[in-house]
Amino acid sequence: MKNDRNSLEGAKIAYAALDDKLAIDIRVLDISKISTLADYFVIASGSNPNQLKAMADSVDENLYKAGYILKHTEGMQNHSRSWVLMDYGDIVVHLFNKEDREFYDLERIWGDARTLSEDELK
Repeated sequence: MKNDRNSLEGAKIAYAALDDKLAIDIRVLDISKISTLADYFVIASGSNPNQLKAMADSVDENLYKAGYILKHTEGMQNHSRSWVLMDYGDIVVHLFNKEDREFYDLERIWGDARTLSEDELK
């Protein structure tokens, strides 16, 4: 289901929210031409469970303020909080600790996707 809001703008908001919380290695993948799952994957790492929670809270707060509705989330109930998935329809945010990010390696799996540059996200 397509969100009425501009998905690129939402990806930029998520990027800024993660950058504000000092997320590590933030990547935004444009998967719109290779998948109907979403338009953008926003992927970032955190150094500990508290940072991952702060990152998720920041993304949710900023996207909510801009009118984006969180449709589904996974991982926040996990006490170790080593990963979080936040589904906003056309934007899916993936937050990982370093080990889980390397294990799942979404950048490799979605290697055909275009990675947006920092200039495109600001």
